[in-house]
Amino acid sequence: MSEIKPGKIIIIGAGHVGSHCALCLMMQNMADEIVFIDIDETKAAMQALDLDDMASSLDRRFTVRAGDYSDCSDAQIVVMAAGKSRLPGQTRLDMFDDSIKMMNSIVGPLKNSGFHGILISISNPADIIGDFLRKRLGLPKNQVFSTGTSLDSARLRRMLSEITGVDRNSIQAYCMGEHGDSQFIPASHVYIGGIPIQEYITLHPELKDKLDFQQISKDDKVCGFHIVEGKGCTEFGIGAVLSNIVRAVIHDEKRILPVSVLLEGEYNETGIPAGVPCVIGKNGVEQILEIQLTEEEQAAFHASCSVIRGFVEKADQM
Repeated sequence: MSEIKPGKIIIIGAGHVGSHCALCLMMQNMADEIVFIDIDETKAAMQALDLDDMASSLDRRFTVRAGDYSDCSDAQIVVMAAGKSRLPGQTRLDMFDDSIKMMNSIVGPLKNSGFHGILISISNPADIIGDFLRKRLGLPKNQVFSTGTSLDSARLRRMLSEITGVDRNSIQAYCMGEHGDSQFIPASHVYIGGIPIQEYITLHPELKDKLDFQQISKDDKVCGFHIVEGKGCTEFGIGAVLSNIVRAVIHDEKRILPVSVLLEGEYNETGIPAGVPCVIGKNGVEQILEIQLTEEEQAAFHASCSVIRGFVEKADQM
């Protein structure tokens, strides 16, 4: 088995999402070597060349190139970004059949390469695909997970910032459950500058009607739809989210991020991947944080996991 090469990142899928992940990784100096793998070898090569041109204007040396699955053998991180773009009006779960077929063509060569690093999956439906890859690769759950509700949580903080006028970096809030229509916001764990949201509302009663978390949740769920309808894809937000997760791994930050990982009793759920706050470090998911949910929030989480469960069982049969 090859020694893992620090700073070597493979991106499977050289489309909009994969290329913007690479861009964010390069801008944040998160990689020494980025290798694109795509069924369209010319596209992979040209994405790499275009980014390599950009590297000429940066103050750090990069290797950016196209490659094949043999490059995964010593990769520190593999980013799964393969898949068709979501169509206007299409949910992430609508992408299930096409995505599973694509993953079936990828997982064999990836496993045969001897890859034993950390795999972060972006491909939709995120929870199901991340779990599918973990099972097929036979790697521990801490090493194979998806971005989960990280992007939804970033959108949530943006919306709360717009409502309150407080910088989003002073807001702690997560979406949990499926990266999809059944996700929910545990409002009991939303903090503005360290102040619980209900206490913050008493200090700012003028915000009470605006801080309607049922409506905020609805708006969060359709944000991706609006972007896809308006420009054909989402790419910048997920690229930044992916880069943040990679940074937590490479720098062993022990950063808390809501990623989708296999639950084995946490939140009273077993055998189901779902977006929950986790400690991310050099070993991937190093700890699942089991925050105390209200009875209503626990019911919402269970309902979301039930949606995921049905598709996980279907994927297991394919």
